[in-house]
Amino acid sequence: MKRKSISKYPDNWPEIARNTKEEARGRCVRCGHPHNPKLGYTLTVHHLDLNPTNCEWWNMPALCQRCHLQIQSKVVMEQLYMFEHTEWFKPYVAGYYASINGHPTDKKWVMEHLEFLLDYGRIRKKKSEAEET
Repeated sequence: MKRKSISKYPDNWPEIARNTKEEARGRCVRCGHPHNPKLGYTLTVHHLDLNPTNCEWWNMPALCQRCHLQIQSKVVMEQLYMFEHTEWFKPYVAGYYASINGHPTDKKWVMEHLEFLLDYGRIRKKKSEAEET
């Protein structure tokens, strides 16, 4: 299924994107490669839910262009995942779970409650599996 953005970027997007890349120390949060366009590692900011107006930290990882293109159609925040999340993705999906379950979404709180938040996905998966039987 092809996914595409659902709205327009905010007027201050260049500043938001720059801050996101700076917070990632100029490296891709998935593969760790530094921004280096000559080698094909241009650092970008991806909206995981494809909504450019949702500029919550948990929705905007700094990704090199290669990783961005690899995950663009594969990461769907609301889907159930069969396997444990990869380490780079855990904070982002935990932030998403915090947001849809009425918890604080600031990064400090999310990181302090990471396993608690990740349990939301595990519980949803177990419920789904039980419904199938």
